Amino acid sequence: MADAKSGAADAPAAAAGEPKGGGGSDAARISEVRAWLASQFEAAGKEVPDFEYNSRSVAHLHNLAAVSQAKTQAASIVASDFRQKAAEYRSQAARIREILESAGLAQESLASNIVASAQALANVANLLNIRDTELSSFLVAMGDISLRKSSVEEKRAKVEKDSKVLLDYTRKAIARLTYLKRTLTQLEDDVSPCEAQVENWRTNLAVMASKERQYTQQYANYKVQFTCLFEL
Repeated sequence: MADAKSGAADAPAAAAGEPKGGGGSDAARISEVRAWLASQFEAAGKEVPDFEYNSRSVAHLHNLAAVSQAKTQAASIVASDFRQKAAEYRSQAARIREILESAGLAQESLASNIVASAQALANVANLLNIRDTELSSFLVAMGDISLRKSSVEEKRAKVEKDSKVLLDYTRKAIARLTYLKRTLTQLEDDVSPCEAQVENWRTNLAVMASKERQYTQQYANYKVQFTCLFEL
């Protein structure tokens, strides 16, 4: 399975694990997945492990292969561009070195402070990501840095303003929470006296209800007695 011969030999055995009813499309996807796995494991110096080639695994591995190949292609393009730029820089450096040597300005003949200054200038150019050490390039780079600095300062000022607003809201929320806690504590302290008063009212209400029933019964008795007297 790690090469074309083993893949062809294992095809009947792997057919049982391949998705059913996929037709030529599934077979092509499985072939692409096998080739990609073989290339990846071969690059790592390892053999391809056994996989169960079902619909789910093939789809997942095919997506991984597509992403990997796209990234590899992009990296290859970037690397090729870097190699081309490096070759251009080497060629330009050789021409400049030849010109300097013909003018008697070879690095070996220059004073150490001049070499150090030139190296510092080159380091600054690399730091600013500019192609040359022309004054105009430095001015453009410094202007770009100034614009970025202004943008960062504006964002920082906005963040500080928002932070102050949030801090004010937080302080107000803490003050309200403290007030609510104090009110809750006061209400909890008032619960016991209120419960005692309510219990007293309930007792008085029960007594009054009992008296009401007593007086109602007495009234009914007196009414019966008066009725009997009038009938006599």
